[in-house]
Amino acid sequence: MALTGRAVLLAALGVVPLALAPGWGTVLGWAALVVALVVVDLAAAGSVRAVRVAREPAPAVRLGEASRVGFVLANTGRRRVRGVVRDGWPPSAGDVEPRHRVDLPAGQQRRVVTTLRPTRRGDRRTERVTVRSLGPLGLAARQASLTAPGAVRVLPAFAARRHLPGKLARLRELDGRSSVRVRGQGTEFDALRDYVDGDDVRSIDWRASARRQAPTRLVVRTWRPERDRHVVLVLDTGRRAGARVGDAPRLDAAMDAALLLAGLAARAGDHVDLLAMDRRVRARVEAAPRTALLPALVAAMAPLDADLVEADWAAIVGAVLTRGRRRSLVVLLTTLDSPALAEGLLPVLPQLAARHQVVVASVSDPAVAALARGRGDAYAVYGAAAAERAVMERVALAAELGRLGADVVEGSPDDLPPRLADRYLALKAAGRL
Repeated sequence: MALTGRAVLLAALGVVPLALAPGWGTVLGWAALVVALVVVDLAAAGSVRAVRVAREPAPAVRLGEASRVGFVLANTGRRRVRGVVRDGWPPSAGDVEPRHRVDLPAGQQRRVVTTLRPTRRGDRRTERVTVRSLGPLGLAARQASLTAPGAVRVLPAFAARRHLPGKLARLRELDGRSSVRVRGQGTEFDALRDYVDGDDVRSIDWRASARRQAPTRLVVRTWRPERDRHVVLVLDTGRRAGARVGDAPRLDAAMDAALLLAGLAARAGDHVDLLAMDRRVRARVEAAPRTALLPALVAAMAPLDADLVEADWAAIVGAVLTRGRRRSLVVLLTTLDSPALAEGLLPVLPQLAARHQVVVASVSDPAVAALARGRGDAYAVYGAAAAERAVMERVALAAELGRLGADVVEGSPDDLPPRLADRYLALKAAGRL
């Protein structure tokens, strides 16, 4: 009758001690037995060098959502490989269960699936898969890290998309496609209709009224916001964009605001371009079809990180001015907390504002406002004084930007996207695009 490995182990554990004399001889006997069993178990373990790894393409995933990625293990050796496999994703990839048990017979394949829930935007990469092959007795194991490069692209979360239905409803009102109509504003003629109480008398079309069979019934012109305008989104990717506001970099909040505005402008019939730049162009999206605009912007933004340099605003403004002469809405997504912004942007802003409608959108830190309210002790008072000074400097810079022809929109990461969208709708309703 054939004995299994564990049966041989139990028999040895029962017989060997009886054959050894008490004392050090017993200890040495036990040690020799353990070493022998470990050696035998290690020799019987399947070879990890005979394992081949084929990684499957990983689909892109939105930040905060879960994604399943997989790879295939193939055993080209002659012995079964039993053990543990670990995929080498970095912590920011959010590997929910990094270790997996495998039982891989000789000449067969097994698919291993890992669930990722990334905590950072960008490209999360892995280079190796570690395979540990246990012996039949479980006393020893062979281990090797096999080269298996892979990557998953983590897209911006776009949490502000929840605001899009409400902003689109407001856009339909401006366009005259719902019961509420904007009268006498905009730059594009829409239709003629009867005058009602409350209409602006300047919108009366006297010639059309005179041609009517009932001359006492007046006719007014209605307008809708002009379509086919240009919107240029400029992302500041300098070092200030890397500062964390809450749980995410300031750059991520700026992306959220840019995506909401882009989605709204595309539905309004406008063209949207993107320029991400500090001292050099980091990303550019131009002439994307409206139906493919958001995917193009998300793909361009996903790998972006703030660089440890100050933004060159002269170069940024130059890049915007060289893209064409047509008047556009230029949205500068940056921060008003940087003294370098005053030194770099203020001298070149008049040149930009002379040709385009300029909006400066800044992500503010709610922690500064909370710090300004501190009064508990001397430390809190000093902190409040510093916060108040920062607020005053930001207000002064915003006033100077307004004097030079730019509209300023500020808000926390949650408030900035809808505020920027509201400013776009206000400009469009006023015919200023």
